[in-house]
Amino acid sequence: MKITIGSRDSKLAVRQSEMVIEFLRSAHPELEVGLETFKTTGDKILDQRLDQIGGKGLFVKELDAALRAGACDYTVHSCKDLPMEIPEDLPLVCFSAREDPRDVLVFPQGASEPDWEKPIGTSSRRREIQLKELFPEARFESVRGNLQTRLRKLDEGNYGALVLAAAGLKRMGLEERIGRYLEPDEVIPSAAQGVLAIQGRCDADATLFEGFADPSVAIAVSAERAFVKRLDGDCTSPIAAHARISGDTLEFLGLYYDEESQQMRRSRIEGPASEAVKLACELADRLLAGE
Repeated sequence: MKITIGSRDSKLAVRQSEMVIEFLRSAHPELEVGLETFKTTGDKILDQRLDQIGGKGLFVKELDAALRAGACDYTVHSCKDLPMEIPEDLPLVCFSAREDPRDVLVFPQGASEPDWEKPIGTSSRRREIQLKELFPEARFESVRGNLQTRLRKLDEGNYGALVLAAAGLKRMGLEERIGRYLEPDEVIPSAAQGVLAIQGRCDADATLFEGFADPSVAIAVSAERAFVKRLDGDCTSPIAAHARISGDTLEFLGLYYDEESQQMRRSRIEGPASEAVKLACELADRLLAGE
């Protein structure tokens, strides 16, 4: 039996898909597992912010089409890049264990701190809004492109630092480039940051991924995505959500930015992990009400 995994063609996306392929080959040696890559609209348009051209859903449109056409059997995504609305005919099959969910600052090669004379590179308003509180002296400019392109622009002197996800750097073996970790209490991550999502058709066999899927992460991700949806946000909105599960207890951090008043509101809530989605929605309602 042959299975084809579909992926964006960036080096990071391919590496993440290879992680899934390595698991499948180890867990199911009888399977023939291959990889098919696709260039998405989001990878082609690099001169505008994502929220200006349709959001991160532009990274999945071509992959969804490939699944429907049978060009691949499953697709692998950075879960934080998925739209909040998932097509009924292309369900999410499972979520991986979570890599480091934190955002990080990356300094120019050889530097031990940001160069505040130059802009900080980020295309995320979520990050920019929170970092402005931490570093009032900073100014920000958008930076697009794959991980290697962003690092090259940094080292060429275009930026004083970059804000990136720790997970991508670690998966690419670039952990040594991390200059400073931003703890979730400082900068709340994007919903589902650090998690891989596997998507398939309605007839997808979820049992293939037993041992790769992490049930506790599925609970956390469901709560984080529910929080964003409750606030009528998407994966490019200046909304942040991070769930920590310890035993049977959920601790949830949430951030909402009111566009009209330009006020940032953040808070936390704790309770039974079995009520994760309910608690996340409760916190969203509180923030929306200005509490």
